Amino acid sequence: MSDSHPATNQSFYDRISHAYDLISDAGEHKARERGEQALSVMEGERVLEIGFGTGNTMIHLATAVGESGCVSGIDVSPGMLAVATKKLAAKGFSGRVDLCVGDARKLPYEDNSFDAVFASFTLELFPPEDIPEVLSEIARVLKPGGRIGVVSMATVKEGQTPSELEKTYIWMHEHFPHIVDCQPIDVVQLVSDAGLNVQQEIEMTIWSMPVRCVVATVA
Repeated sequence: MSDSHPATNQSFYDRISHAYDLISDAGEHKARERGEQALSVMEGERVLEIGFGTGNTMIHLATAVGESGCVSGIDVSPGMLAVATKKLAAKGFSGRVDLCVGDARKLPYEDNSFDAVFASFTLELFPPEDIPEVLSEIARVLKPGGRIGVVSMATVKEGQTPSELEKTYIWMHEHFPHIVDCQPIDVVQLVSDAGLNVQQEIEMTIWSMPVRCVVATVA
């Protein structure tokens, strides 16, 4: 990712942070929550969310880990941090969450720190050449046997025809990336290429566009 990408994403998400739940999460939440279920976070675990946004998943994760667990989160946007911090405090979860602004390509956590890592509609925001670096960092901070759950906009499978909406979405990303800032990715292949062991794949759609959830483990 060039140095311009984090600033561009940060500025964009800062501007929409207070309206994000209405703009995007209204359409994404069902797929995101399906991914949370597939990751199966348990009481007492230490969990990281990459791209926590307005904190909706953080609430679910903090509930799942209970008082004996903890949840960390990293996001590019200070605006999202402010919204998520306020939301989590209102739910009484401030004591079991740790949020920061940072770069997922250089996670500020020690090796073997987490039982599980979750990323929803985040991995595809990175330029394709940077995604392996993000996945490598995720593998580094996971404990042996740790789990990763990813939900992302997905490429159509071989032999399938993209919907007209997906063709438009891809065209918009290519020509107006400051408006449509992500692109469908082959998340299963990317996770597998990162040396992670794919355990589960779930196919979904949003507005006729494919969405894929992958759960994998690190050796």
